[in-house]
Amino acid sequence: MKKITIDPITRLEGHGKITIFLNEDGSVANVYFQVPELRGFEKFSEGRPAEDMPQITQRICGVCPEAHHMAATKALDELFHVEPTSTARKLRELLYSAFYVTDHTTHFYILAAPDFVMGPDAPPAERNILGVIAKVGLELGGAVINTRKQNHWIIQTVGGRPIHPCFGLPGGVSRAINEEERAQIEEIAKSSVEFGKLSLKVFDDVVLKNKAYLDMVLSDTFTQKSYNMGLVDKNNKVNFYDGKVRVVGPDGKEFCKYAPREYLEHIAERVEPWTYLKFPYLKKVGWKGFVDGKDSGVYRCTPLSRLNAADGMATPLAQEAYDKMYSTLGGKPANFTLATHWARLVELLYAAERLLELSKDPEITSTDIRNIPTAKPDEGVGIVEAPRGTLTHHYITDERGVIKKCNLIVGTTNNYAPLFMSIKKAAEDFIKPGVEITEGLLNRIEMAWRPYDPCLSCATHALPGQLPLEVTIYDAQGNELQKLSQGIS
Repeated sequence: MKKITIDPITRLEGHGKITIFLNEDGSVANVYFQVPELRGFEKFSEGRPAEDMPQITQRICGVCPEAHHMAATKALDELFHVEPTSTARKLRELLYSAFYVTDHTTHFYILAAPDFVMGPDAPPAERNILGVIAKVGLELGGAVINTRKQNHWIIQTVGGRPIHPCFGLPGGVSRAINEEERAQIEEIAKSSVEFGKLSLKVFDDVVLKNKAYLDMVLSDTFTQKSYNMGLVDKNNKVNFYDGKVRVVGPDGKEFCKYAPREYLEHIAERVEPWTYLKFPYLKKVGWKGFVDGKDSGVYRCTPLSRLNAADGMATPLAQEAYDKMYSTLGGKPANFTLATHWARLVELLYAAERLLELSKDPEITSTDIRNIPTAKPDEGVGIVEAPRGTLTHHYITDERGVIKKCNLIVGTTNNYAPLFMSIKKAAEDFIKPGVEITEGLLNRIEMAWRPYDPCLSCATHALPGQLPLEVTIYDAQGNELQKLSQGIS
């Protein structure tokens, strides 16, 4: 049996590899997406004081530490039985909104855009952020850099550091902001709203007006009908920081809706011997294998999934963009994996609008930023929407607040099964008997998982375009026929 290996896969956070097994006629027999890393945060958190968790868990990833920091902080609120003050809640969401702007900007322009701006078959040396800037212009490149810089300033100002904030506390936050800081945050938020509008225009010009790209987005190769998950507010509108988890079926009808503390009633996890990452599924549907559809417990929780699970956006400009997206895609739910890139930009605009709303809230400069816990700690669950999906932190402690058990279900873990299925479907459609296996073809297979923006540990990006890649082709007896490589000495 022949074997093709893409190792490492590119433009993601962490390390993974794709192994494709071919039948003797050259068709795809099976595909594996393996994560050969073990983080172990759940285990080595045991024995640590619970109040250390917002600092410990955000080291899981250098790309989205704010998500882990916030989920951990919310878990501590429940664990210590204390409600944060109104201002503390708003400051947390303000920081989180700034984080969303930076993170979605990073993914779209650095990780996703090269496939569309440069083209999926463009030379790898050009298919990167430098090629994107060269093609779209320095002005847009400067706007990307400036937007990230300004919103990281907000994270540093509010959270204490630009990366790995020291901010969240059970019952509140560590510091207030003054009027001068608030005014500067408001100006950055206004600029970020304009950047969100510009980014949607870029997508419209580059992708939607290119028939070949739009056909690819709408193609069956990149279509997958599964359940969709996302956090929603009391009006079933998208919310990243707070609310209930809502799951809708492949038909768009609500399947369940639960509070963070109820997650174990709805979610179960499965392990496979060939990977360190777990496969969550909907407990009330059950695990039916790597298949989609209403009878399968597999679900997705990407930006597109969040929009599918919600009834709309909570800000006006994002709602307009939301309506346009679904009108173009033929209504809800949209099951086109590549449309996740579009949904991510709708969310970017929402995050910027929400940041602006919070920056103008009269309470945001109040010094009433913490309620001190007085009850004995025991158990707490915190959920936020990480950019890559629903993030759950669950802690159980002794009466001193020392962690006895820790369970984390991160966004990419939720998406692992559908991500695996998306890769397999793309491989089966692109690799056919007699078809030459080129670098561009392998990149199109990678495009099947890139919308999920998987975060497998911490960030690893190959900027110059000379990516370390090796493809080895074997005959039916396991003898090596040919080895193609680049960037490997």
